[in-house]
Amino acid sequence: MELIYIGIGGFFGAIARFLAASSLQKLLGPSFPYGTLFVNVFGSFFLCLFLPLSIETYNISPELRAAITVGFCGAFTTFSTFSYETLSLFQDGYHLMAFLNIGGNFLLCLTSGWLGFVVSRILS
Repeated sequence: MELIYIGIGGFFGAIARFLAASSLQKLLGPSFPYGTLFVNVFGSFFLCLFLPLSIETYNISPELRAAITVGFCGAFTTFSTFSYETLSLFQDGYHLMAFLNIGGNFLLCLTSGWLGFVVSRILS
């Protein structure tokens, strides 16, 4: 049964990823993978906010927690896409943009995850 919950979460996470990333790319242009950066930063924040609250404060069932964390967040965040886009920037000669993408994802995702933990402590 848990696999079904994960699959349902993944279905919605994949759709949310597509809508968020493609909308942001259309808005800001194709010169930098803004959409991927956004979903990685937001996904890091959300996962680090949700997991502590779901375990320590709200006691969310393991099945629902798996649907949201493994399913939704797993499909929503896109580190495989990050890897491909970064390597493509390197291969196309855009070394500065590639390093900005690495630094942006690394620093912003860790910062966003830390903020998620902070907010979860405030809310619990």
